[in-house]
Amino acid sequence: MKVFVTGGTGFLGNHLVKCLVRNGYEVKTLVRSEKKAEKLLGSTDATFVKGDMNDVDAFAEELKGCEVLFHTAAYFRETFSFGKHWPELERINITNTLRLFELAKEYGVKLIIHTSSSNTIKKRLDNTPSNEEDIRDSEDAMTLYAKSKIISDRKIAEFSARHSLPVITFLPGWMMGPVDAAPTSGGKYILDYLQKRLPGNINVSIDIVDVRDVAEAMVAAITKVNKSERFLVAGRHVHLKDLSKELEIVTGIPSPKRNIPVPIAFTLGWIVDRVSVITKKEMAISVNGIYEICECKRYSSDKAKKEIGITFRPLHDTLQDATDWFTENSNALLTQPD
Repeated sequence: MKVFVTGGTGFLGNHLVKCLVRNGYEVKTLVRSEKKAEKLLGSTDATFVKGDMNDVDAFAEELKGCEVLFHTAAYFRETFSFGKHWPELERINITNTLRLFELAKEYGVKLIIHTSSSNTIKKRLDNTPSNEEDIRDSEDAMTLYAKSKIISDRKIAEFSARHSLPVITFLPGWMMGPVDAAPTSGGKYILDYLQKRLPGNINVSIDIVDVRDVAEAMVAAITKVNKSERFLVAGRHVHLKDLSKELEIVTGIPSPKRNIPVPIAFTLGWIVDRVSVITKKEMAISVNGIYEICECKRYSSDKAKKEIGITFRPLHDTLQDATDWFTENSNALLTQPD
């Protein structure tokens, strides 16, 4: 079976391509940098299609002959740095995503597997784990990225119903793992820990999932789900203090002893945001990122466990593999665009 993957050199995308190839699928993948694709995916027999989500029509003909479209590309990382990002979020995550799906329908794609975010889910008042039905209103989104995904998910559901084309949507927790070449916020957290740059632990908790578990769930959905569905794949709920302790076990580097109150964390985020404007570099901490983690939401992955058979790796294994990869690649991290 032929499949098409957007965002093939991204954190989730590169693991997804590898998982698909291992499972015998013929893969085409959209890449912005062929050089980066060769470094990350050269060991696979995936076909690279150069392009990006700014011009969907330019590469859409490559969808011809593909039965499944996996959409992982999004405007994401940049939104955790200071600045106004709504025009790009709206264009890529909403307008061009819908355009991609419309063209996929025209070119004969039979199934779309889409990556959204657990940030589209609202926290329950009783603090019990939220599920796929707890959809946040766009006006209540904590960040503009989350707002773009909430709006996009609603429009995608309308598109799927209108065209009778199944769209399976995955809502991952905070993804961590190896081969985080950009890196993402999870990767930056681990890198900051390795480089002893974390000032302390904020008194918050978050759901962490291994990126490989998300990729495997998405591949399994091809044969296990035959209609439009939404699946949280959130992993395990972890307090940042416990995350640091686990990283101490994995790396041998003592975890930070200082506890950072949430108001102080927002002040630090405000300062770092402005430093990022001057240096033109993305930072591991930001006001947007702090907004996301301070809700301390818990998610239920029971639906994915039951219907797809997903299992989650131990956190220790995820952190061990991630830190090993960062250590081995610390001098040659890939910085090309995703």
